[in-house]
Order: sequence, then C-alpha cells, then structure tokens
Amino acid sequence: MRKIGLFGLLLLFAVYASAQTKPLSQLTVEEIMQAPEKFIGTSPSRVSWSKDSKNIFFYWDPDGNGEVSAYQISKDGGTPEKIDDTSEGWPSNYEFNQDKTKIVYTEGGDIYIKELKSEKVSRLTATNDRETNPSFHKENVISFVVEDNLFTINTETGLITQLTNFIVNYGREDESPSRRGVGNGNSGNRIQDSWLREDQLNTSEIIKERRNRPRRSFRGFGSFGSFGDNDNRDAVELPNIRSLQLSPDGRFVSFSVYHSPENGAQNTIVPNYVTNSGYTTDINARSKVGGEQGYSEIGIYSISGDSVYYLDKMQLPGITDLPDYTKDYPDKEWTKEPRKVSATTTLWSGDGKYAVVQFSADDNKDRWIMRLIPETGDLITIDRQRDEAWIGGPGVSGFGGTFGFLPDNKTIYFQSEKTGYSHLYTHDISTGTTKQLTSGNYEVYQPKLSNDGKKWYFTANMKHPGIKHFYSLPLNGGKPIQITTLDGGNEVTLSPDEKSIAIEYSYIDQPTELYVMDNKPGAKAKKLTESLKEGFKAYDWHQPEIITFKAEDGADVHARLYKPENPNGAGVIFVHGAGYLQNVHYWWSTYFREFMFNNMLMAKGYTVLDIDYRASSGYGRDWRTGIYRHMGGKDLSDQIDGAKFLMNEHGVEAGRIGMYGGSYGGFITLFAMFKHPDVISAGAALRSVTDWAHYNHGYTSNILNTPVEDPIAYKRSSPIYFAEGLEGNLLIAHGMVDTNVHFQDVVRLAQRLIELGKDNWEMALYPVENHGFTEPSSWTDEYKRIFKLFENTIGKK
Repeated sequence: MRKIGLFGLLLLFAVYASAQTKPLSQLTVEEIMQAPEKFIGTSPSRVSWSKDSKNIFFYWDPDGNGEVSAYQISKDGGTPEKIDDTSEGWPSNYEFNQDKTKIVYTEGGDIYIKELKSEKVSRLTATNDRETNPSFHKENVISFVVEDNLFTINTETGLITQLTNFIVNYGREDESPSRRGVGNGNSGNRIQDSWLREDQLNTSEIIKERRNRPRRSFRGFGSFGSFGDNDNRDAVELPNIRSLQLSPDGRFVSFSVYHSPENGAQNTIVPNYVTNSGYTTDINARSKVGGEQGYSEIGIYSISGDSVYYLDKMQLPGITDLPDYTKDYPDKEWTKEPRKVSATTTLWSGDGKYAVVQFSADDNKDRWIMRLIPETGDLITIDRQRDEAWIGGPGVSGFGGTFGFLPDNKTIYFQSEKTGYSHLYTHDISTGTTKQLTSGNYEVYQPKLSNDGKKWYFTANMKHPGIKHFYSLPLNGGKPIQITTLDGGNEVTLSPDEKSIAIEYSYIDQPTELYVMDNKPGAKAKKLTESLKEGFKAYDWHQPEIITFKAEDGADVHARLYKPENPNGAGVIFVHGAGYLQNVHYWWSTYFREFMFNNMLMAKGYTVLDIDYRASSGYGRDWRTGIYRHMGGKDLSDQIDGAKFLMNEHGVEAGRIGMYGGSYGGFITLFAMFKHPDVISAGAALRSVTDWAHYNHGYTSNILNTPVEDPIAYKRSSPIYFAEGLEGNLLIAHGMVDTNVHFQDVVRLAQRLIELGKDNWEMALYPVENHGFTEPSSWTDEYKRIFKLFENTIGKK
C-alpha cells in the first residue's frame, strides 16, 4: 500500500507540474509579439555602483508599466528600492585629481572644486562667460576652456592666465587639393549624384523612358527639367576648435579642428504620412554612401613661441598607398595622392615627456599610432595596422577604441587585429618595444587597468565564441584568470573599490538579471532581481542546440538548431541583422522575439536554423571581413550551406525551406530568393537593403568602398540587379518612416519586380514604423504574415 501511495503521489506531482507549463504548441504570434514588458519583463540595465561600493544602482521596470525608473539595492541583497536618481549629489561630469581626493566640475557655467573627505565645495569662478572642460593640470592649477580658448587658474593665488588667443573663423574655408579621393582626380557630391542618376537607368525601364522624353515648354515658365534635383546645393558646416589640452609640462596646447565637406553633403528626405497635423511632413535624414566627408586634424600651439602648426600627414607611412581593389580597374587612371585622414586627440603622458596621436584613414584601411615630437612636429611610427578590407574589431576601430598610457608614463596600450583576433598590446616608447599581452582564437573586450595599475580586467569569449567571461591579467601579460563562473553572457561593472562586481547575466532562455559576487575567481554569484512575467514563465522554452556545420570552403559555421519532436519536413532559416553582430551564443538574445517565434515554428514541426554567417562578430578578423567587396557572397553561401545541412542531416525536404530576417537579414533573404530559388522557395525580407549605393557612408564604404570608385562591388552586392531570379513566394515588409534603410529601397525594388512581370510577391507597409518597430500591433501583423507565408508554402506537403 505504501508503494502504491508513493506512486500515486509521484503521479499527482507529475500531473501538477505539467499543468504549470504550457506546451509550446499553444504559442501564438499575438502572445509573443505583445509589448515585452507585459509578457517577458524588463531586465535591469545601466548598472553602476555607489561611490562607497555598498550599493548597486540600475534602471528597471518590474511592474511592466512601460516606464523605466532608477533603483538601488545593497550588494548584500534585499529588496530593490526605487529612488529618484543615482547621482548621490555628484555632478554628472567631473575630473579627479591625481590621488582622487578632489574633483573639479562645472555648474551653471562656473568652476567648482569638491574635497571628497570633508565634502567642502569651493567656487573658483563667477563670470558671465561659460567655462567648460575643467581638469587638474597640477594639484593647484586647473585648466579650462572659454569660447575656444584655453585658460588656467591657480587655486592658491586665484590668478587666471589665458594661454591661447584663437579666433575661430566660422566662414567657409578653402580645402587643399590633397584632400581629394584615392586618386581618381575627382571629388565632391556632383560625381556621386551623377553616378546615382545614371545607375537609376539600370534598375527601371520606366525611369529610363521618362528621362529620354523631350522636355515640355510652357508659356511664361520656360522648360521644365527634373523636379527635385539640386546640383548646386551647398551645405555649410563651419570648422571649429575641439579638444583643447594643455601638455603636462605646460609648454604646448594641442587641439583638433573639424573641416566640413567642401561641397556639403546631399542629405535625404523621408516622408512621414501619418502625422498629428494631417499633413505629410519631411524627415531630414542621412546622406548616401560616397558623398564627400569631413575630416579632423590636430594642431599644436607653442605657448613660449606663440606659434601654431598642424601635424603633417605626409609623415604617415603608406599615406599614398592605393588599395588593392584598384587593380580591378586597369583602364582607370589612378594617381598616388595623399589619402584623406583624420586625427582628433593628442595623448600626453602624465609627466609630459611623451605625446602620441592616433590617425585613421578615411577609407579605413589604415590606422596609425604615432609618437609626436611637439617641438618640431616630427611623427615617429609606433604602430601601423593595414587591412585591405577595413580596420575593425573590438577596441580597434575609431577614436573611441582602446588607447592610453600606463602609470609608468612611457608605455602606451592599444588593441590590434594583427594576429587575426583583437588582442591587447603595449608599446614602450623609451625602448621602441611592442609586446602582445593576450593571444589566442578569441576576442578581448573593454580592457581596463586596475586602480593600483598592477593588472588588467577585461571580458573575452575565450571558452567558446558564444560564451563571455570576465578575466584578470597581470600588467605585463601572463595567463588570464577567469573570475565569473556562470557560462553565458556576463556584462560586468566593477565596484569603485574593486572588491565586488555587479553582473548583468543571462543565458539562452533566461533574460538578463542582476547578480553580484566578490571579485575573486570562483566566487559564488548572488541573484539580486527577478524580472520575468508569468506569461513568459508559463512556457518551458526550448534551448536550441549550438552546433557547427561545414561551409563550402571548409570553414566551420556556428549555428543555433531548433529540432522539433515531430518534424513536418520543412525548414526555416533565420538570418540576423546588422552584419557585424553575433546571435549564436549562450546568452539572451537581442532577437528575443525571433527566439520565441523560432520556438513556435519548432512546435509546429519546422526545423529552424539560425546562423552566424560570414561577417558576424566574435570570430576574428577573417570572419569579420569575409564579405569585403561582395555582400551576398560568403555570407549568402553560408546560408545555402546551412540549407543543405538541414536536408542532408535533419531530413528537411528539398523545395521546402523558407528564410526570414530583418535589415541585413532581409537583404540576405532577397539574395537567397533571387540567386538560389532552387534552395529557398519562400522568404520574408524585412526592412531590407536592396541597393547598397543608397545606404549610409560609414557602414557601407568600409565594406564596398564607394560606388564611383568601386562599382563592381556594388553591382554584385545589391539584390535589385538580380530580381529577375525570383521564382518562389516573397514577402517584403518595411516601415515607411525608416530613417536607416529608407522605404525608397523597397519602392525601387517593387518597381523592378513590376517591370519584370513578377506576380509571386507581396508587400506589407507599416506607416508609423522606423527601422526598429515599436508598436506591438506592427510586430504582430508582420509576423502573422511571415507565419502565414510559411504555412501556405513550405508547410504544405
């Protein structure tokens, strides 16, 4: 009887447990596409510490009312407490003195000093001018800026000294001839605009026919040309002085000057049809790739000599090097002119003995770190990173990357991809010795020096490309020591005393929560928040398997695989967006809606694959640049190889594979439908780029150069030129006020499909949505259409 009773209890418990979890087959689009704060919950974000390292601040919406507020919680745990702000009475921007006993800041345009121990506040200025950017030059000397000039104030005597007497010319300036392009002898928007106008003829027969019509004359008005063209438009952006810095020895002032494009940049307009006024309004948007760009250069002012000079870019090694792609244009005359470069900040050692400047080529194929001899303006090479594709990777590209001096005042640190992955390096200026501190097939993220200057802290995906942990490392290199213990995603914020770490931790099926642990290897992490809503917790979410498959070139491609218990013979490939983004990982995805939708598809019998294709982040330089000059090349073939993997290994039937994705994922979906209709027979292309010549400059020019200089790259990378290949069923969905990938992209493609006589496509328009949808009704409508597309095509046997 006891055995029967125990069995009955176990059975009852099993029935009760199963009743608490809904089967995934009950998921609906309406449920998973509702406002995430209502169904999933809002995770903690913007984590910081109190100055005494006892409390953690974060922003949160535990009630799901759509309003995020500031909270604090003790590092020892307890109940999170809602607070008004997290400033603790500190100013929003301040600078420490060397031993961190004082801060200097501005309030109301005047300068104040606060002694931290006594909390005594002293006001240093009371003027009608607005003082900005105060910092400790010496213990008793504060430097600051007033109206583009640098001053100092002695805190003991009160003496204010004006160090510069710059008069900024806010009129148009002439640009030197050396600021032209990579050697084609032309510059400016006129060439780019002409290229775009001619390119329109290749994508629309009607545009070509209209352009060739004779102009009609009207009495009193002369002849009408092309409405909307404005070839003589000038946009005036004026140069200005930025980043004034006094060298620690007080002898020099460094500064940067921004030079606007000589011919301005032809911006675009996005019409907004659904407005409060009832009238259509225009949103001023970005320019298109290939337009002339501004640049920054660095000047040095000698205080004793009362003289100014600008750093000479001709000293940069390889400044006239032509990119390799020019070899594909043997009939074009390329001249070796100095390339455009920018530099914005001079880095001074604490003792003023050394100065270092970082330069970046506007074509982003070179980054130079140069030692500056301020007395003469001579530049000495410390590091040149050259990439025939483009400079990038964590902490490498741009002027916000890893770059600084060590406490010894003679060694700088930086990150570089020279070994194929982004790693941490130092360079001793006194000896000219460069040392690599980290190495291996992993990426280093956000390295930071410890307070005592004896070690590094950083995040890395050392264990697996899709697992991030927090590490420490001796100052001069050695074996990294893993500190965090939970596999998944660990976004760490160190306490000011560096004894504790706050962790925004998540796993594949577990959205981010706040944890805290001692800053010791292997210490136990304590969970501090609970954010999940009952709707999300009601389902036993499937954790997709992290797998690899072989690409056609032998590369291992990482993917997430959703395997159904009862497969229906159909497969779906989800393509993440952004290009340089990672989605095959062990932490909670920013594509949480797609994670839930893929769970729903799996429950309906679809086998789903989510691929980190070529150009995805986390896999090093070669993977990152695998799409150079050919978007729709290896990034697309990785998807097709994934489809073959589904057919060969998981029983998916030929002709029953669909694809969907947004932005870059929409672009790949279009290409798959146009170039591989025998493999992908149904696709949903969301907010997709159709022609890269119409996207922005910063992203596109890195990968494809510019349309005028490298038209081959654009023609083979843009789906609009391959639209005749459409055979399967295509859904195009786009927000009409998309200021990133403009609605114009899909309008032009629609016209192309109409002219080609294609009738197996449809378009869904979302009048109030930008690139990232915000309205649950829009998400719901879009994904109901995607699901309907799959059910009516590949879902049918």
